[in-house]
Amino acid sequence: QVQVVESGGGLVQAGGSLRLSCTASGLTFEDYAMGWFRQAPGKEREGVSCISGRGAATYYVDSVKGRFTISRDNSKNTLYLQMNSLKPEDTAMYYCAAFVRYMYCTDSWEGLGSWGQGTQVTVSS
Repeated sequence: QVQVVESGGGLVQAGGSLRLSCTASGLTFEDYAMGWFRQAPGKEREGVSCISGRGAATYYVDSVKGRFTISRDNSKNTLYLQMNSLKPEDTAMYYCAAFVRYMYCTDSWEGLGSWGQGTQVTVSS
């Protein structure tokens, strides 16, 4: 059974940085694409970033390009999201998910992912 656990969220001022981590178990990590999604209060969950199994391909939603960086350490079964120049509109619950195919992440086929419980990111103005 695939399990993912997010960590690293918190409260930060606008312009600040945070690094989220996601540790996965119950899978051969490098065989899975991984992604970060977020959901703000009253809004639908949106895809933020995806990375292929060996890290060769990455995807970012336009609103975070140039500010967020996704990476993974397959030796540690861990996914990261480095978030810089944070804005109040980045405030959301951030979720990590594992997918058997990269396109399931980039196309937000949420039902085909294995999800964590989320970590809250709050950016104050």
